[in-house]
Amino acid sequence: MPVSSPSSAPDATAAPRHRPRISLPPFWVQILAGLVLGVVLGWIARSTGSDWLGRTLEEIGGTFVQLLRLAVGPLVFLAIAVSITSLRNVSNAARLAGRTLLWFLVTSLIAVAIGLLIGVLTDPGHGTGLTPADGSMPESKGSWLDFLTGIVPTDVVTPFANLEVLQIVFLGAVVGVAALKLGERAESLISLGETLLALLQKALWWVIRLAPLGTVGLIGRAINEYGWDLIGDYATFTVDVYIGCALVLFGVYPLLLRFAAGVGPLQFFRAAWPAIQLAFVSRSSIGTLPVTQKVTERLGVPREYNSFAVPFGATTKMDGCAAIYPALSAIFVAEIFGISLSAQDYLLIVFVSVVGSAATAGLTGATIMTTLTLSTLGLPLEGVGLLLAIDPILDMMRTATNVAGQAAVPVIVAAREKILDRDAYDRARSFEFDTEDEAAGEPAAPKSPRGELVA
Repeated sequence: MPVSSPSSAPDATAAPRHRPRISLPPFWVQILAGLVLGVVLGWIARSTGSDWLGRTLEEIGGTFVQLLRLAVGPLVFLAIAVSITSLRNVSNAARLAGRTLLWFLVTSLIAVAIGLLIGVLTDPGHGTGLTPADGSMPESKGSWLDFLTGIVPTDVVTPFANLEVLQIVFLGAVVGVAALKLGERAESLISLGETLLALLQKALWWVIRLAPLGTVGLIGRAINEYGWDLIGDYATFTVDVYIGCALVLFGVYPLLLRFAAGVGPLQFFRAAWPAIQLAFVSRSSIGTLPVTQKVTERLGVPREYNSFAVPFGATTKMDGCAAIYPALSAIFVAEIFGISLSAQDYLLIVFVSVVGSAATAGLTGATIMTTLTLSTLGLPLEGVGLLLAIDPILDMMRTATNVAGQAAVPVIVAAREKILDRDAYDRARSFEFDTEDEAAGEPAAPKSPRGELVA
């Protein structure tokens, strides 16, 4: 019988061979390709009247959004609860939380001022051809009483079943604070929560990687359903929203990063761009949350602080939806209905935008916030019906601005409190959504130059 030579025997110690991987284009290229393909397919569906193509685009986009929404309830609850308990590992946590809230308010104040200025200068409601008869009462509305009483749920099931994000935030905050008060007795519960959150975020990463395909459906559906004529009726208002958001996104945030934090804006955008572009497509701050947390960690924000600031911002920090948009919407509706706004009304808009931004809560969009603003000013709520037609097109830019602010503020606070890893910030780069990146796991929490999380 022939005996195999030692050289022909398999080497048990040899490293396993890896299958060759298909090299995909960068994620931003995939998103851009999805945008272009969605526009083309949407235009074809609208121009040819193809019901099949229109339904296909609607199903693709709807399925992607539904997959994101599946994770929203438990993700918000776990993110808020775990973010609060993570503060036990941070020295001077109360100071960091207070500074974070302060910068949320400051940037919201700047954003609403920009929205009011643009609205006053451009008169977005004039010359549209729209009349009060074109409006309709919204299905859901908000008032200060609804906002305050709607925070506390009647039971623990309904908020998750109906996706009442603000009530889920309340439940998560209560559980997080209670766990902190229990101390060591809650360690096993905290550990379980952290594990469940990691599992949920891992599953959500798989959904996020479908964003280029979801883009085709979402953009294609918008073009097929609304066409270009609708944008023409709302041309000034649409341009105002995009310009206002762009000024905050590419003007205010870079200036604050440069002069308030002392860091380079280009490095920020280079690292944060995946989160911004995903927010533009998905129109969901909550759905973008895992990506936002990843980019802020890459920018050198310590994980212990980052795990609090980003989830907190994803549910309350809405410069696009809760500041710029309500300001412009109020001016737009007032002009359509022939109502003059006084200086007191403008101050009320500022107050509502700065204080009531939590009403937007991640996935509720800007409708609740807009009705809250209109009801506070005494403007007809039928005006919301005028805005709903164009809302999906505007929501993309609004959400991108929201997410950029949710990433920028933790960087600013960390830099000013001297806990930002500036070496990590300077070498931060964009990342790709590939298998290798997922398998690598989460990066180690960056430390300050002093090696501690102490302000």
